[in-house]
Parts: sequence; structure tokens; C-alpha cells
Amino acid sequence: MANKEQPDKWTILTILTWTESYFKSRTIDSPRLTAEMLLAHNLAIKRLDLYLQYDRPLEKQELESFKSLIKRRVQSEPVAYITGQKGFFESDFEVTPDVLIPRPDTECIVEEAIKALDDNVFSGEPKNVIELGTGSGAIAVSLAKARPGHRYAASDISLGALLVAQKNANKISETKIDFCVGNWFSCFAKQAQFSLIVSNPPYIPSGDIGTLQPEIQLFEPMLALDGGQDGLDCYRIILNDAHNYLVPGGTLLLEIGYDQRFGIREIVQGLSNSFNYQAPEFVKDLAGHNRVAIVKKSID
Repeated sequence: MANKEQPDKWTILTILTWTESYFKSRTIDSPRLTAEMLLAHNLAIKRLDLYLQYDRPLEKQELESFKSLIKRRVQSEPVAYITGQKGFFESDFEVTPDVLIPRPDTECIVEEAIKALDDNVFSGEPKNVIELGTGSGAIAVSLAKARPGHRYAASDISLGALLVAQKNANKISETKIDFCVGNWFSCFAKQAQFSLIVSNPPYIPSGDIGTLQPEIQLFEPMLALDGGQDGLDCYRIILNDAHNYLVPGGTLLLEIGYDQRFGIREIVQGLSNSFNYQAPEFVKDLAGHNRVAIVKKSID
């Protein structure tokens, strides 16, 4: 912590103040919050306890380990990967570089999935639900916790991601989730039928990857980001197969990019006659962006 303004004694408050100033000088987003999160993680205490113990001196080893966390953050590593945790839909999820960090925007698709599960179109009986490309399991696990009376399964092509998802399921939800390694529907039997299919697939156009924040393009798994030339490749695959697995009246929920509404509509319209899809509906997130596409399979 070499610095001309270094205090004689490093307490929790002085180290927070110093780190906030340092992060500001390095244009780190939310410098005070970031400093708090990293220091609380380093000391294995809650953020509130930082202020309850504000005058507590830090030991040499605590200072050294915190210094290493600061270095990682100024090298653009996301806070969630440094701490190994990310809050999502009222639960704390374990995250590693094997999985995409859950975003607040994705809570929108969980809310829509809960509405679909609460729909009485299937007479209130337990529903079969799958998530495609589960990653950390944030969506499937949040659903299983919020609506435990249904049957859940989830797939991902990455074994590393599924190991993280299984840990989160064991920690957060008492409802069993069947996890399987496979690309989209490949690990589900063709005769399997589901009332609800949910997915947050990769949807960043390949050419835009290089414009993303360093935190994303340098650290998050490319497999979970790259959606092909126009960002719609995975939607085409999912929509081409989903009709085989949806029960009549079933719902497919897709998280989409803010500018992909018309692309999704065009894909669905091109398949609607053959696959019995209804016209898609779209739900906006709190920022006013189209975030979830709702595609239903007609009952007739």
C-alpha cells in the first residue's frame, strides 16, 4: 500500500477510504461499493459489520490479501469472480469463470416463468420445466425455490458450469433439479414433454464481442456470450426444436437482447405454420428494454 498519504494505522475505515479513492483514480465503477464488497469478503464479515467495526486495525496478512484483491479488480476482473458470489433473485449464487455472472435483467425472465407456472391452463397440476443453457443455475434454481411443486431439469454443454449449478441447487433449493450435459435439447428424450421451457442463450453478435467491457470479454465464458453473426443463431436452434418438446398450450421463454425483438418475431413467424407457434409477446425490463420473448404453442 505504498502511498505518500498512507496513514500510520490501517483500520477498516481508513482502508475503505483509501481504496475508494484509488478505485476512483482507476475509473472503477461504484468505487465505494466495490471496496466494501471486497473488504467484507477478505475479512469474512458482512458489509454492515465493516461500519460496526470501523476502527478495527487490520493485521498484516489481512492487508496483504486485500491488496491482492485490489490488484485483481483494477485488472478488470469482475467482483463476482473475485468473491465467488453473486446475488440473484433473493439468493446468493456461487459463480466461477465457468459460468456467466447472473444479471439483474435476467430476474425478469424468472418473474415471467413464475407467472407461467401459476397459470391455470394445466389445471394446477405439477408441470415439467426445463432450462436450456443453465450456466450457474440461477434461473432454474430460483424457480425451484420459488415454486417447489413442479418437476425441474436443466442442461448445459459445459460440465464445469453444471458442477457450479449443482452446488447452487444443493445450497439454495430443496426441490430436486435433474442436470444433464448436452447442447440445448440433446440430452432430453424426444418423447419428453414440457409445459415450460426457459433459456437465456448467448445473444451477442460475434462482431460486437470486442466492444464489450473488459470485465466481460476478458473474463466471462465466450461460449455463453457469442450468438453468431447476428446474435440469433441459438434462438434459431431452440425455436426449431422446442415444438417437439412443448405440450400443446406450453410456453417457451427466451431472454433477448434489447434490439432483437424484430429478429425474434421474424424467426417465429417463419416457423409458426409448421410448428403451431402463436405470435410472440415481449416483456420489458425495468430499464424499458425488451428483455423476454414469450412464445406459446397453440392448443389446437
